[in-house]
Amino acid sequence: MESLITAAARALEAGDPLGALNRVALRNDAPSLALRGIAMAQLGDLARAKALLRSAARAFGPREAVARARCVVAEAEIALVSRNLSWPVKALRAARATLEMHGDLANAAHAGHVEARRLLLVGHLDEAERTLAEIRPTPLPPASQVTRELVVAGIAIRRLRTKEARTALSRAAHAARLARIPALAAEVDGAKLVLDAPAARLICRGSEHPLLLGEVERLTTSAALLVDTFHHVVRRQGVVVSLGTRPVLFALARLLAQAWPADVSREMLISGAFRARHADESHRARLRVEIGRLRTKLKPLADISATRKGFVLAPRKTRDVLVLARPVEEKHAAVLAFLADGEPWSSSALALALGISPRTVQRALEELARSGKVQSFGHGRARRWMTPPIPGFPTGLLLPGPFLKT
Repeated sequence: MESLITAAARALEAGDPLGALNRVALRNDAPSLALRGIAMAQLGDLARAKALLRSAARAFGPREAVARARCVVAEAEIALVSRNLSWPVKALRAARATLEMHGDLANAAHAGHVEARRLLLVGHLDEAERTLAEIRPTPLPPASQVTRELVVAGIAIRRLRTKEARTALSRAAHAARLARIPALAAEVDGAKLVLDAPAARLICRGSEHPLLLGEVERLTTSAALLVDTFHHVVRRQGVVVSLGTRPVLFALARLLAQAWPADVSREMLISGAFRARHADESHRARLRVEIGRLRTKLKPLADISATRKGFVLAPRKTRDVLVLARPVEEKHAAVLAFLADGEPWSSSALALALGISPRTVQRALEELARSGKVQSFGHGRARRWMTPPIPGFPTGLLLPGPFLKT
C-alpha cells in the first residue's frame, strides 16, 4: 500500500493527476483520500477535491496531526483558487504552526506562501511581505520557489517596481523549468505578460498613447503635473494631493488637465462632474463652490483661473500636465480587473477585495452580465462570476508535498 501511495504522491508532484488517480482511485484510507483530493483539484473539480480533503482530515488519527495539517493547507489553496476569500485564515495559520513544530518546513513554507498570495490578492501588500519574511529560510522544492517568486513579483508590480518584478519572474521561470510542471510554467508566463502589455493610457494636449508598466513607473518621478485616475490623486514628484474621497473634485481636476493648456467651458465641467444634462443657475453656483474647493486642494501644485467661457488649469513649477488613465474606460473597470485573472469569483470575495459593499458588487456584476462582459455559473452561495471563456483547470493551484513525508 505504501509504495502505491508514494508513487501517487510523486505523480502529483510531477503534475500528473491522472497517474496518481490510477494508483489510489479505489482506496478509501486517509492518505489515499487526501491524494485523490489533490488530484481532483489539479483536474479542476474543486468541489469534489474539497470534500475528499475534508474526509481525509477526519480519517487521519489523533497522532497524525501533520497529515491533517497538510489537508488544511491543501483546502486553503483550493479556497484561494476558487476565490473563497472568507475561508478561515486562522485554520491555515494553525496548520502552518503544526507543520513547523513537527519539522515539516517545506509544507509549512507552502502554507505561508498560500497566506501571502491571499493577502496579495486583497491588496494587503505590507502583510504579504511580512508573511514572506516569516517563512524559515530552508531549501525549497522548485514548485514552492515558483510560488514564492510569484508573490514577490506580485508585490513589486503593485508597487510599480518593474525591475524587481522582472528579476523575481526570471527566478520563477527557472524554478518552473526545474519543477517540470506545465501549469506552473504557464502561470509564470502569464505573469510576465503583465509587464509587457499596455497598463495605462497617457493623455496630454488632446492626444493619448498606451503605456507599459515600466513607463508608468517612470511617471511617478516625473516633473510634470500628473492626474492619476488609478489612485485618484494629483501629484508632482513628491507632492501628492489625494482626491479619493472627493469624486466631484477629481472629475473637475481631470477635465481641466485633459484640456490643458486650453480652458474648459462651464457647461462641459457641469456635465462631466455633476452628470447634469442641462446647466442652470444652481449648477453654476455649485460649480463656483467646487472650483473654489479644488483651488484650495491644488494650491501646492497648480492654480485654477477663471476665463470668459470657463476655467483653466495653471500648473506651478512645470510646463507639462499629464493624465494617467486606465487602458479602457469602463464604469465597472475595477470589477473587470479582478475577473481578468480567469478564475471564478464570488460576489462576496470581490466585495472583500475591492473594499465595497456586496450589494454594490452584485449590481455591477448584473449590469456587466447584461452586456455580455461577464458570465456566472452555480446558484446561491455557490454562484461564481468570471470573464468568458471558463478555463478548463485552475492554473493558480500549487500543491503541497506528499502526505507521507515525515
